[in-house]
Amino acid sequence: MSYSYSDLGWSNHFAAQVAAPESDHMFRITAVHRDRLMGLSPVGERILLPRSGQPTGSFAVGDWVGANPDGLIDQTLDRKSLLSRRAAGSGAQSQLIAANVDVLLITSSCNADFSVARLERYLALAHQAGCYPVIVLTKADACDDPQDYVRQAEAMEPFLTVLAVNAHNADDLRHVLTWCPRGQTAALVGSSGVGKTTLTNGLTQTTDITAGIREDDAKGRHTTTARALRCMTNGGWLIDTPGMRALRMLDNTDGIDEVFSDLVALAQDCRFSDCAHGSEPGCAIQAAIEADELNPDRLQRWQKLLREDRMNSETVAQARARDKAFGKMVRSVMKDTKGRKGR
Repeated sequence: MSYSYSDLGWSNHFAAQVAAPESDHMFRITAVHRDRLMGLSPVGERILLPRSGQPTGSFAVGDWVGANPDGLIDQTLDRKSLLSRRAAGSGAQSQLIAANVDVLLITSSCNADFSVARLERYLALAHQAGCYPVIVLTKADACDDPQDYVRQAEAMEPFLTVLAVNAHNADDLRHVLTWCPRGQTAALVGSSGVGKTTLTNGLTQTTDITAGIREDDAKGRHTTTARALRCMTNGGWLIDTPGMRALRMLDNTDGIDEVFSDLVALAQDCRFSDCAHGSEPGCAIQAAIEADELNPDRLQRWQKLLREDRMNSETVAQARARDKAFGKMVRSVMKDTKGRKGR
């Protein structure tokens, strides 16, 4: 099947960077492999290769790139949105999740997997990237009262779109599809076992194999092992991602503040500008907690995400400098203590 550039998600944002895209030159990345990439254009799909020394990990599914007749990438267009997280390990590298996403479909399920704290992380990711977030609560058909989960999710943000769906129900699938019309791109994120693969199969009419979940804690097994750009039945595009066991914050302060905008607004009324919202006098947030207007757990989740983001966003050099300064302070205290004991 052939697609026009408009079908593939080409917009004015990209047209401003390329005078006239040629069907054999501009490609949208559909898959990223260890040694190559796959790109799609109006003339079809082909293998693309990065320039010498450029890792494939510097590209994300959803990117727009230019390539020469040999398939060598010679141009990468500026992204209009980018989803990323801090990579595993002790370094400060980021791991790209998806690029040029319009809608972030954040999945959880109507069972023990449901976690407000986890959903808040994904909401922060969406806001930081500039994507429109939609919470999709799966397995609604296996739950006695899915609306209870819907109400908990809706309480996280004003006007948040929350859908409770049965991924095997055609009407529910059509409802999800309305949030990503033709030529738009959605990314599907969430933990393993929430039914992402089943939802992807329904939205794209593919037949990927699904895996079961552990009945004791509703945690699942990884089914999707790589990101891929797929066409949905309505002409929109879907980037399915592997289940994430951990979404580590990275340079996400603005997104976190958007999720917790009520606390940010309250903090403006604190007596001290550097209020830590603990035992300081005149703390507006603590006053709201005492008046039963704010759940203290929400404050703790906000502070935890901010601390994590601050730590994860440090460069390696900054982390080493902090550790060095801490070690110097410890040695100084120990030396001072020994000196006092020797008197």
